[in-house]
Amino acid sequence: MVTQEQRKRQLAREKFLRQQQRRTALRRKARARNAVIASVLGVVLVGSLALYTTGVLKDDDKANASSEASPSASPSAVEDPCEKPAAGAVKTQTWKKEPAITIDKSAKYTMKLATTCGDIDVALKTSAAPHTVNSFNFLAGKGYFDHTKCHRLTTNGIFVLQCGDPTGSGSGGPGYTIPDENLKDTSLKANVYPAGTVAMANTGQANSGGSQFFLVYEDSQLPPSYTPFGTVSEAGMAVLKKIAAAGENTGAGDGAPNATVVIDKATVTKS
Repeated sequence: MVTQEQRKRQLAREKFLRQQQRRTALRRKARARNAVIASVLGVVLVGSLALYTTGVLKDDDKANASSEASPSASPSAVEDPCEKPAAGAVKTQTWKKEPAITIDKSAKYTMKLATTCGDIDVALKTSAAPHTVNSFNFLAGKGYFDHTKCHRLTTNGIFVLQCGDPTGSGSGGPGYTIPDENLKDTSLKANVYPAGTVAMANTGQANSGGSQFFLVYEDSQLPPSYTPFGTVSEAGMAVLKKIAAAGENTGAGDGAPNATVVIDKATVTKS
């Protein structure tokens, strides 16, 4: 006959085995999720977010998932480190074709993102990515990025802040696309985009970049398919780290930043 104590031990072992199975399943899902994030670091995010909005992780699994994923604070658990956005409305103008190149390809250009969380200065790679830099010079001059939210933060496997969509949905753009450039940049080694890289998002297809871009705050394993066109300054990196520390709103490593990251003003300046 099984004693009460033996029954308790049996139930404890069964519970432990169930927890181990759940954790193994979560690790498998995390690896698959990272692969998906890498393949669709682009301008349409609805599909990549679906996993986290359909209740896949719930009840007991939520507690287990918190120990498997990188820390990503919930909105209620962290104080917003950023200021209120400046007054103003997002512009919705689009264009039918890429603007003609008007920049001096031999000159140095810098982009300043005056955000609610602090200024992020970017040294642009003009000669290596002239179409991209010219497009940003054009769009910034039109006030296209002003008052727009940085709509996506990834904190697990890939570590980027994504911005540049006036709709804030992850699917917006300027109405035109620009060609891929500088995909053999010497900074991209072993399929790693190093911290400080600023690169174009795309739809997963060649030459599909528009206005959305991402800023890498920690070395990230990615295929060399995203035009690297700038490098964040040291002070700008401190701002990115502050945003990343606040986490994202799904708790699963890919969602909207908990910090209120709004680009109050974007400017491109010739040095």
